[in-house]
Amino acid sequence: MKLLEGKTALVTGAARGIGKGIALKFAAEGANIAFTDLVIDENGEATKAEIEALGVKCVAYASNAADFAQTEEVVAKVKEDFGSIDILVNNAGITKDGLMMRMTEAQWDAVIAVNLKSAFNFIHAVLPIMMRQRSGSIINMASVVGVHGNAGQSNYAASKAGMIALAKSIAQEVGSRGIRANAIAPGFIETAMTAALPEEVRKEWASKIPLRRGGQVEDIANVATFLASDMSSYVSGQVIQVDGGMNM
Repeated sequence: MKLLEGKTALVTGAARGIGKGIALKFAAEGANIAFTDLVIDENGEATKAEIEALGVKCVAYASNAADFAQTEEVVAKVKEDFGSIDILVNNAGITKDGLMMRMTEAQWDAVIAVNLKSAFNFIHAVLPIMMRQRSGSIINMASVVGVHGNAGQSNYAASKAGMIALAKSIAQEVGSRGIRANAIAPGFIETAMTAALPEEVRKEWASKIPLRRGGQVEDIANVATFLASDMSSYVSGQVIQVDGGMNM
């Protein structure tokens, strides 16, 4: 039997990148997939088709994750379309980097809203469903910079540190209802965004990683699958750093 057979997973910001990788891995393990993105364009439609090709149900929803009212509507629609929500992955996120002295209020507010408030929005909407089911797994996609900070990314680091604390707090609040909450803190992961960096920058980063390489999207998806499945039924309130040993 597949690890997530019969479960429904809701993954935010999953039209591309790490979110897409997680959704595809969940689908390969038998989960039906609901995913959101700001708009469902050709990338979103292609992701939906890839997921459906794995033999599971998939619905894509256009939604601004930072908007509380939209989130409530989307979660209600997912419940209507799928009947349950067993797994929530808060993956939606953006960056607007800059040194603190030059950072604008708009840059700060946008990152906190999309990265952190969106997680509040979705957890707030999903919890009543999971509490009635007396089961559920919530996974917040954080970052190693949420653990140790990073110059030029104070807004992003603060949002990801908040994601970690949020997961720990939710784990304490609803553990008695059979609901688990954890965070994944990726390090340097090979994506289209990192591929665009200059080669010397990529080599410098790799030199600081004990495994001497960047991670793959599959590395994150594998850990997310573990946390989503019953294999981690006694794991809650934890932060798993998937960083090749970079942040020991």
